[in-house]
This record gives sequence, C-alpha cells and structure tokens, in this order.
Amino acid sequence: MQRQQRRLTGQLHLFNFTGAGRVTTIIMNCAVTLLLTSSCFAWSSAAYTPNSAAPKKLKYLIDPPVYPEVVGRRGHNVTLPCILRTKPSHYKVKWTKLEPGHIGPENIIMISNAHASKPYGHLGPRASLRKAHTMDASLQLSHLELEDSGMYRCELVNGIEDENVVITLRIEGVVFPYQSKNGRYRFTFHEAKEACAEQDGTLATYNQLYRAWTEGLDWCNAGWLHDGTVHYPIIHPRPVCGGELLPGIRSYGTRDKDHDQFDAFCFTSQTSGSVYYISGSFSFQQAGHACQRQGAELALVGHLYAAWRFKNYDQCDGGWLRDGSVRFPINNPRQRCGGIPEAGVRSFGFPNKMAHLYGAYCYR
Repeated sequence: MQRQQRRLTGQLHLFNFTGAGRVTTIIMNCAVTLLLTSSCFAWSSAAYTPNSAAPKKLKYLIDPPVYPEVVGRRGHNVTLPCILRTKPSHYKVKWTKLEPGHIGPENIIMISNAHASKPYGHLGPRASLRKAHTMDASLQLSHLELEDSGMYRCELVNGIEDENVVITLRIEGVVFPYQSKNGRYRFTFHEAKEACAEQDGTLATYNQLYRAWTEGLDWCNAGWLHDGTVHYPIIHPRPVCGGELLPGIRSYGTRDKDHDQFDAFCFTSQTSGSVYYISGSFSFQQAGHACQRQGAELALVGHLYAAWRFKNYDQCDGGWLRDGSVRFPINNPRQRCGGIPEAGVRSFGFPNKMAHLYGAYCYR
C-alpha cells in the first residue's frame, strides 16, 4: 500500500509503504510549538473511548449487523446488510449516508415500505433494496465511487420505537502524498481538493490516512484531508519531522481553507483501464504523442499508484506522467532501482519538460 519518502541522489524521492508489519497503537495527545513556523500541532494515534452506558437492545433490527464493515473497490457492487428480526404492523425503512461529524442536511438514499421504495439524492440512482427474503432491508450500491466511502444508517421508522443500525463502507484503495509543481506547501484546501481530482483521486479521510500509516506510510510534509484538517504520518521519528515524538499521525488541526497552504493527501482505488510503459528518451510533449499513437494518453499519478497497488506493477524506469512529473513504480526493490529496500512509487519531481531523458507511462 503506501510508502515512506526519502530523498535520493539527484532529487529522487520515495513515496513508500514498509510492508505488512503492524504498528503498535499508542494513545497520546500533546502539543508543541514548532520553532520555525510558530505553529502548534498535536500528535495522535488512535483513541478508543468506551461507552459507559449499556447499548439499547433493539427489538426489530438485528444488531450488530451481519457485517459491520463492508469493503469494496471502485467500480464494484456491494450490499450493506440490514435484517429485521421481527416486523411492526406499520413501518418504513430509511437508508441514509452519514456525513462526517453529522454536519449538514440528512443525506437520504432511499425510503421504502412493504409495498414500494423511492430513491433520493445522488446515490439513489445506484441504490436498490436486495429483498432476498421478507425480512431483508439490505441496501445494494452499484458502480462504487471513491466518495461512497463512509458510514450508512439503516433506520426502521414506525413512529413509536424507531431503531437504527450503522454500517461502514470502506473503499479499498491507496493514499498518496501530492505536492504542487511549484514546490512544497502551495495548496489551499480548495486547490488541494482540485489537485487530487485531477490525479484521479479525492482528498483522503483521516481514517484512510490512519490505515495507510498502520501499513507503513511515513511522510514528513503536512497535507490537507477531506474534512479540512491537516496531518502527516510518521513511522520513524526524526528531528526534521516535528521532533522526537512517538510514531503516529501528527496534526495541525483544522486550518483556514482559503488562506493556509499545505500539500495534499490523495486517495484513489482501482481503475477500469491499465497502465503500461513505453521506453524511450522523450521530452514531455513527445511522451504524450507516443501514448496517443497507441490510442492511449499519459497516465495520471493516481493511475500509477492504483496499478502499483492493485496490479503489483513494477517498472524500473522513470517515465513522464500527465502532470509533468516523472515517476516509476517498484514492487520488487533492488539496488539498481533507487537502492531503497521498501517497495513504493519513486519520484524525480517535475523536471524540465524539454529534457529528453525519460520514457512514458500511458493509460488506456
């Protein structure tokens, strides 16, 4: 999955994950002042706060759900389970997607009764009820998109004893750090969101970044997340990355979306197309033409990460991408391919587009 970045000779960087080793979760909260920026950040790992109140036992819905978390990939179909154990005489079932922090209007997907169902909102056209049996109120979502990740509520409404269960949908994917061609910390929140979209991704959520950290993502530049907060994940603490704090997700908290500038953490999933490499010594423009002659186009950064993550793509040659950067994916680390022991997507940054030094990564 994700990766640690290190500086290589000739400005070669590593976007890299460090294998399947698990990272011990440590609960800690602290704040320090960075001498150079005079900004405060807090370090956090994952904290679990037990609920002292006994959960209400549901009468009509099976709780916990059959699968409290459902995992899918972009383009796939999934079923979010919601099963009745008994039925009231009159009721409706309402499916809702819960927004982070439950902020904003209710995002209703579908409302149904014993006779009919009606879809709502942007998810409605891709939603249907499974109805495998008379007690089945499970929701089916087709052609998953990156933004579908999140929490969904199945609510039985009868006006007397309303009940609900919550199911998490996790889109399987990969988080990658992304930086402006103009250098470090050049994106406002809105620019970061647009930059990720241009690379076939979305701004990552905190949960997606946290999962990437547990899988080995180590990155020393702070980046925007989907909720407008700014974080960076550290596996190997070092002085240049906020001091000698314990490993974890370092946080700058919520920042000004219109004025503060950072990098971005993007999230993408598998694609319907494929990435391949054309060998040569091309300028940026020549690389684009080489792909076009084969009915393809230069790949996006998200395309390359998805190929590396889901198809184990390994190519020890720097190649142009559509954003003007030069990168190459490594799944089988070896000395002559950067000399770094972990798998990852290596980057040469944004070279002069007239340099005739690199091949081309195409997508079709």
